[in-house]
Amino acid sequence: MSNLLWTPGMAGPVEAFLDRLHRQIEDFAEERKLERAFVEVELFDGSRYTVEGLDPQPGFGFVTIRPHKSEEDHEPDEVVVQVGAIKRVEISVAGEERAAFGFTIPSA
Repeated sequence: MSNLLWTPGMAGPVEAFLDRLHRQIEDFAEERKLERAFVEVELFDGSRYTVEGLDPQPGFGFVTIRPHKSEEDHEPDEVVVQVGAIKRVEISVAGEERAAFGFTIPSA
């Protein structure tokens, strides 16, 4: 057994982190009887993304953010960031104006 301490942004159990985060988002939606929860990710540089999904690829301390896009958005299709660049993840109930946005839990 290793005595190394993993910190966000370093190569480590990114998949385990995302599995737990996905479970937390899914539990939030189920408890509130929602089809999907509304999820926003804020990075330390101030960027905010309304998130459709998070993927543990490419790994090695990095994750892929898949922002929601509308026709007038100039959001990228995917953003690859270090896990340590994530400042906060907000999970909430989508109001009417953002009901089309929601987080998709990966199938097992």
